[in-house]
Amino acid sequence: MATRQDVEKGNDTITKPLIGQKKEVQIQSNNCGLWVVLLSTLVAVCGSFEFGSCVGYSAPAQYGIMDELGISYSEYSFFGSILTIGAMIGAITSGQIADFIGRKGAMGMSSMICIAGWFTVYLSFGSFSLYSGRFLLGYGIGVLSYVVPVFIAEITPKNLRGALATANQLFIVTGLFIAYVIGAIATWRILALTGIVPCMVLLVGLFFIPESPRWLAKVGNEKEFKLSLQKLRGADVDISEEVAEIQEYIVTHELLPKVTIMDLLGKQNIRSVVVGVGLMVFQQFGGINGIVFYAGQIFVSAGVPPNVGGILYACLQVSLSLSLSLSFSLSLLFCTCYYFNILPQVIVTAFGGSLIDRLGRRPLLIVSAYGMLLGCLLTGTSFLLKAHQLAPNLVPILAVTGILVYIGFYSVGLGAIPWVIMSEIFPLHIKGTAGSLVTLVNWCGSWAVSYTFNFLMNWSSHGTFFGYAFVCAATVVFIVMLVPETKGRTLEEIQASMN
Repeated sequence: MATRQDVEKGNDTITKPLIGQKKEVQIQSNNCGLWVVLLSTLVAVCGSFEFGSCVGYSAPAQYGIMDELGISYSEYSFFGSILTIGAMIGAITSGQIADFIGRKGAMGMSSMICIAGWFTVYLSFGSFSLYSGRFLLGYGIGVLSYVVPVFIAEITPKNLRGALATANQLFIVTGLFIAYVIGAIATWRILALTGIVPCMVLLVGLFFIPESPRWLAKVGNEKEFKLSLQKLRGADVDISEEVAEIQEYIVTHELLPKVTIMDLLGKQNIRSVVVGVGLMVFQQFGGINGIVFYAGQIFVSAGVPPNVGGILYACLQVSLSLSLSLSFSLSLLFCTCYYFNILPQVIVTAFGGSLIDRLGRRPLLIVSAYGMLLGCLLTGTSFLLKAHQLAPNLVPILAVTGILVYIGFYSVGLGAIPWVIMSEIFPLHIKGTAGSLVTLVNWCGSWAVSYTFNFLMNWSSHGTFFGYAFVCAATVVFIVMLVPETKGRTLEEIQASMN
């Protein structure tokens, strides 16, 4: 009989998922279904692009807004931070909204809220309207940050789920980068109008993609559930086994009482909650938002010339986007080759899969945390040398190298994979409540790190980075001890083993 440990270690000899089924369900998908999955993913990640656009807006728009509207630095700082406040509230309500009106409904509602936010910012002639628009944007992306990865996980075959889920992080960074590029050549009002574009694409695209079949099954819409799953797997594919697995899973969990926040701390759910919340805590408190938001300031503090620091910061954004796109691009190449039969199956299997689905979540998370640890140690050492006036020529080299190493390894694992795992480990009956909690923790951590970064740097530059290094080391221990491997398993198998 399969044990929980066997399943978590990904033992290929195990054929019994721990949900009482007689055999492992093999999810099939033909060419037509594959394209529906890809189209649905590309539509959904317009929400991720919008996320990046909102986050990236404040930096290039700062001096234009301050000069035209005559607001102070403190007022503009509040304009930047109110996005996070709105996102926290959006995160709290995201799970309930996605469960009540569906994944597509939640994405559509969030897009309309973001459009209203952008128009409010565009038409602003004072600080109050700026704050109101920015708050609406924060609320919208707070909901999107939860529902997009969940929707992708629920529609995607298990062999492509990890690769396509990384598109969420890729499009966040791409939206951030595009906001910087457009902001360099356009006014702040025009930049606000460009933020509406991904929302419009998402709203139109929602009419052409199916709803999450798992959500349809959960709300009892059996006809639409089967129709949606058939579209996602292909018209000629036998979906009876997958339908039976999903229905049995939902029937089992419908017997459970309605979940509250306190229920998440119960024995049955606590491990999933600890893993989901823990990954978000370690992702944020490793210092990512402080380092990315203040990368230019870090370079200048280490003795890098300001113009060079600005160029390096732009390069960081490009390199982050390109490194994240590698996994997603390989997955698209695999799907294209499979559809047109361009390459023999053995070659496609060998080279087409993405790292996340070939190597697994745990190895990439561990490598990512170790790399971030190295980056923090290098940067901390550079500031320690500067504090003691040692090796002045080496200080900027170590700082630049450390930050580049940190950002590069963050993109490999801890940037995207916590969101992938979050979308996989929670059963449907607690996904809304647990997902809201996890997303809220992420946004709270983001605010805490970005708010405290300057205070910590003024206290001790090298101490700040050595502290982040300690968090990265603790991240490795946490992953090894608690995070399961979810590669190549259905959502039902993952959740049964976790709970």
